Formats: sequence, structure tokens, C-alpha cells
Amino acid sequence: MSLVVPVRKWIRRRNKLALRGEVTLASVLDADALPLGQLKDELRNGGIRASIRMGAPKATVFLRRDRALGPEAYRLVIGKDDIEITSATDAGAYYAVQTLIDLVRLGGRELPCGVIDDSPTFARRAVYRDCGRGKVPKVETVKQLIEWLAHWKINELQLYIENAFTFAKHPDIGRGFSPYKPDDILAMQAHAKKHHVRFVPSLTSFGHFEKILMLPKYQHLGELPGSRGMPGGTTLCPGDPGSIQLLSDLYGEFLPLFEAEDFNVCGDEPWELGQGRSKRRAARVGVGRVYLDFILKIRDLCHRHGKRMNMWGDIVMKRPEILPDIPKDIVMLNWDYGTSGNRIFRTHELRDLELAFVCCPGTGAWGSHGSRLENALANVSLFAKAARENDAEGLMNTDWGNFGHRHFLATSLCSLAHGAAHGWCSEKVNDARHVRRFCDLVFGDPDGAMAKALTGLGQHPPGISQSYTALLESLVEARPLTKRGHIFDGFLIQKNMAIDTLQTTPAGTRRRIEALRAIRWPKPTRPLTPFESLAAEEYRIATVMDEVGYEHIALARDLRKARRVAPGALRRHADRLEAYGEALAHQWPTRNRPSRLNDSLAVFRAGAKEARKLAAR
Repeated sequence: MSLVVPVRKWIRRRNKLALRGEVTLASVLDADALPLGQLKDELRNGGIRASIRMGAPKATVFLRRDRALGPEAYRLVIGKDDIEITSATDAGAYYAVQTLIDLVRLGGRELPCGVIDDSPTFARRAVYRDCGRGKVPKVETVKQLIEWLAHWKINELQLYIENAFTFAKHPDIGRGFSPYKPDDILAMQAHAKKHHVRFVPSLTSFGHFEKILMLPKYQHLGELPGSRGMPGGTTLCPGDPGSIQLLSDLYGEFLPLFEAEDFNVCGDEPWELGQGRSKRRAARVGVGRVYLDFILKIRDLCHRHGKRMNMWGDIVMKRPEILPDIPKDIVMLNWDYGTSGNRIFRTHELRDLELAFVCCPGTGAWGSHGSRLENALANVSLFAKAARENDAEGLMNTDWGNFGHRHFLATSLCSLAHGAAHGWCSEKVNDARHVRRFCDLVFGDPDGAMAKALTGLGQHPPGISQSYTALLESLVEARPLTKRGHIFDGFLIQKNMAIDTLQTTPAGTRRRIEALRAIRWPKPTRPLTPFESLAAEEYRIATVMDEVGYEHIALARDLRKARRVAPGALRRHADRLEAYGEALAHQWPTRNRPSRLNDSLAVFRAGAKEARKLAAR
């Protein structure tokens, strides 16, 4: 039976348990009522009647405790007549029931008898979800995501927040970005706790500060105002006392909301560091030392709030001279999103220095319509191996939202499940079978048709997808269609997305268009939840979006080389850009707050207007 998240040890027997009549579910502990309720729902979806009888001495499925097992471990025994689950903790019982739910989904009324002994590879099995690039998920969406992640045995969720929070002391921050309020944070945390997921705070604290520094009140705190076309630049000036005071204010309102001990201060990619106001000091002591001194000030703030500081490791890995000076109580988050990036293969340096660390691959979905699936699977697999070999605390799969976060949540789900599988039982994951197993278990895809479509949609090389960024660019010259793009990483557009620099040949572009047009999304063979149904629809829309992106590239190349383009082709492209915008406007609010949706819509309206103007010449 093809489980998405494999189990550590499974001794199977030839006979089967037949679920007939009314199935009874029981436990002596009230904490098990929630997972038993989930199991009851799954049985009902399969046409099997079930009832929960808490405290009953016997039942078809019975949960009990045994302190001899590990904290998240469990034993699942499926006999000819009943099922017994043993765990030491509530979390272990929860994970056992999740495995049983998948067995029911795959097996229906007949389950293979046997014994499963299971426990996790990593203590921290985390997901990092971007809420800072223009798309802020609704609280209900986060709750639904928590349930999916917990089902895959993820036990930690971090939401990346740059300015999407309402700070009472700094009310201008977050205005116009649909920010979360304190009650929202508390509601998500409470839901996560019920499903044994730690809700860990994360707040940008050094680089990637542009959305705050663009406000007139804070521009003076920038390291190099005006850098990358941003009013305040992107990086806090480490030598300005106002920088650490601002962080102190933000932490003072944000951190007390969270129960988790860990706190991710980010600290990655301070692009202007040592180039602006700190340039003279950097020339004397080195950029690495300037960086470390500010990090130590941030560490003091974390201690003030009783938090263990986590931080992205890109800068300390780039500046190895400061690695020995990193305090041992800071957790390094070693990230790398390719398959040949050197930080994956330098993980041992963190172990050799006895630093605590977590390995952080990525879903490969950001900056694309359908993800870079092959690269994402290989990235997770490589990083999981490095994490195992070097005794990492855990594995955290990151899901970013660059360039306006237009991609749908659905395009991240397969990669999130893959990271979860490696987090729980990395040694047993079959990477080559993952997409097929994911599509079958989640959507009902016994013949692999959906897996074939998903693989086709995700066929992009590593790096930001050309078809995604091309839609932000004019057809006739290498410039952004609107200046509104600056709010969601627009300052990167001029450097990274010029159609004229794309390596894909015209013939390759045509082949990609034809391949996308050939994709067929089958109907699921089992009833879907609203969350799953929406994901299935998002895959279909993403396919069309990707095709429009490649069509944009093909038209731009012809126009820039003064080749004749039929007016009808330009009008059709305008129609499709408008339809793209309408689909995005319809789908976005189903999972997300308004945030910066209008900035993306303005781009597609501008693109359609330009195409019609060119057609009328």
C-alpha cells in the first residue's frame, strides 16, 4: 500500500481485517477524541458506519498508552478482528491514527493485518510558509493547511512575516497588506496546538526590510536608501541605534503571543550591508563582523523574551571567518534550494562547530505557475541526507512567494508532502514514486493520469520560471509593465527577468506551449473535501497561466526582432491576459486576504492594454 509518508517498520500478514457493520472507536483519554473523529469521517467517506465510545473497554479500534515507547512513536497492530494503537503520548496516538486513515483511504473495507512500529527521523519537522510577499492567507486557510501538514506528521509551522502584522506602536506598518491581528495569531496557534504542531514565530529583522523601509517614517533606518529602486533600500543599518530600538518594539508586541521557545529572526540576504552607512566600519573590521555584531544585539532581544534564536545561515556560511564566534545557543537554518548549492554539502561545518542547526530545502513553487518539481524533489532528498548524516535537529521545507506570490497553494502541496515524508521517515522514502503516491492518496489517481499531468506542469528548470516573470514585462522592451510591482519584489525585475536574456530557444518555447496544451487533468475518483477540490481547480488554472506566459515570451521575441505578428494573435493574447487576471481575481480570495492582489491585476490589465494597442497599429 503506497503511503505518502512511509512507516519505519511494517510486518505484514497474509490475512485481512474486514470492516463490516458498525465500526467502534475508543480510547480512555479525551485527547484522542480529535484524531478518532478524523478517522470516523474517513470511514464515513468510504461508506463505513462508525461511532466513538470514549472510555469503552473494547472497540474495533482502541487506543492506549505505554510509556516505554518514544515521545512521538507508536505501534499499530491490525488483527483479524480489531486494531490496537499503543503510544506513549497524545502526539504518538495522533500520528498512528493518521497512518490508519491513509490505510483506510487506500484499502477501503479491507485492511492488511500486521504490525507497524513507527517513529520519526527528525525531532523538528517543519514547514515555512511565506506571508510577506503580497499574499496573506486567511486564518481559516492556515487552519486547513495545519490539518494537512499534521496529517503528514509535520510538527512545526512558521509563517514568514515582513510587515503583515498590526503593531500598535507602529500602526503604519502593514497598512494595505491585510495584516494579521494578535487574535488571528492566537487562533492559528490554538488550532496548531490541537494538532500537535508548534506555531513558531518568524519576523524579518535585518535584510528584506524594504516594505517597512519604504515608509517615510522609517527610511532613515536604511543601510543604503534608494538601493534597488526602493526608497529605504532593503536592509536595516546595523549601526543606527534606531534599528535595534525598532526591532525591540516589534518583538515586544509579536513574541508574547507565541508559546514556542524558538523564534526565527531571519537575518538573510542583507544585500546592501557594508555598502552604505556601515561601509567605513566594514572596511576596518570586515562585513562579517558588522553582521555578527548586529546579530548579537538581536540575540539579546530574544533572550529578553525567553526565546531561542533561530536564523538563516546564508551569511555566516558566506563569511566562514565568523562561524566560530556564533553562540552555541543560536540555531542555524541552513538553506539551499538547488541540487548543487554548496551550503547543502557544507552542512558538516555546522556539526563540526557543535552548532544546533536545521536543514531547509524548498518546494520550488515560488516564482512559477506549476513549480520546479524535479528540482524540488531532488533538493529535499539531498538535504535530508545531509541532515541525517550530520545529526540535524530537523528538516524545514520552505515555500516562498516571490514576485507577487501569484502561484497557488496547490502547486506547493506535492513538495510539502515530500518534505514531510523525509522529515518523518527519510530512510524509507521512494523519491521516484512520490508524485504518483501523492496524487493517488490525495485525489484518487489509480492509473497515474493526474501524476502525469502534475509532472508535466512542474517541468521547469531550477531558478525563477521564465513564463512567470515574463508576464511582468512589456512585450516590446525589457521594462516592467507597471511600477506597482515594486511592492512585491519589483526591484528584482530589471536584473532577473529580461526576456532578451532567456536561455530557452524559440523552438523550446514552442515545445513547452504544445506540452502544456496536451496536459489533461482527470476527474478525481473519490469524493474531495473543499480544500482538495480547490486544489484540483488550481492545477487546471495554473496550466493555462503557464501557457500564457510562454506565449508572452514568443510574442515578445518576434516583436523585438521586428518580425510581423498578426493583429489577431495580439488580440487573442490580450483576451487571455484578461482571462488570467479574472481567474486570479476569482481564485485568490478563496484562500487569501486581499493584500496586494490589485498590484498583480494591474500588471495583467497593462499587458492586455499594450497587446491591443500593438494590434491596432
